[in-house]
Amino acid sequence: MRIWSLHPKYLDAKGLVALWRETLLAKNVLEGKTKGYKNHPQLDRFKATLKPINSINYYLQKVWDEANTRGYNFDRTKFVEIEAVEFIDVTNGQMDFEIQHLLLKLKKRDIQKYSTYINNDHFDVHPLFKIIAGGIEEWEKI
Repeated sequence: MRIWSLHPKYLDAKGLVALWRETLLAKNVLEGKTKGYKNHPQLDRFKATLKPINSINYYLQKVWDEANTRGYNFDRTKFVEIEAVEFIDVTNGQMDFEIQHLLLKLKKRDIQKYSTYINNDHFDVHPLFKIIAGGIEEWEKI
C-alpha cells in the first residue's frame, strides 16, 4: 500500500488508479470494514489525527479532484466531502524519498511524465500534508 504524500498530479495513469484503490482500502480499514491491513504503517499518520475518517476522506477528495481533472470516472460516492481538516506533518526527507521513488516508477511506465519531472526542483505536497524538517518517516518501508 502506498498513500503518497506527493500531490497526485505527478502520478501517471496507473499510479493514480492504484492510489485511488489503495486509499479506498485504507478508508475501509479505518472504518473497521475489513480485517486486513489493520496495522499497516502507512495508516499510522491517519490514525494519529483527531478524526482519521475525515482525514482519509479529505485525502480521497483531492485524489478524486485530480482524476476528475484528467477526465477519469472515479466514483464520488466513495468518500464524504470534507471542508476543513487538520494538516498531517510529513518530513522533507520523506518527500525526497517519495520523489525519487516516483521518478523510478515513471522512468519505467511513462517516460514523457518522467522527462517532465526529472529536472523539477520543487514538488507540491498533497493538500492534506504540511512539510516539516526531518528524515524518512519511520513508517516508510525502504
